[in-house]
Amino acid sequence: MNVGMPLTPSLISQAATSVAETPDAAQILALRKALQVEQQGALALLQALPQPAPASAPTGELPLASEGPLGTRLNVMA
Repeated sequence: MNVGMPLTPSLISQAATSVAETPDAAQILALRKALQVEQQGALALLQALPQPAPASAPTGELPLASEGPLGTRLNVMA
């Protein structure tokens, strides 16, 4: 293709067809298929996870500890 030629739909179609016929296109198709299989596997794993239990801790602010070396400046929940 000449660089000075305007891009027309037919030239774009011809370029896409020539790219699809190269060995790289087969590699890209194989990669896409592998990614689809991996995506399906990941989705199945996510769907198999149990639903999280509702939080039992109160949603309001927790008071700081009034005595002792820990928890008097910052609340840390484990």
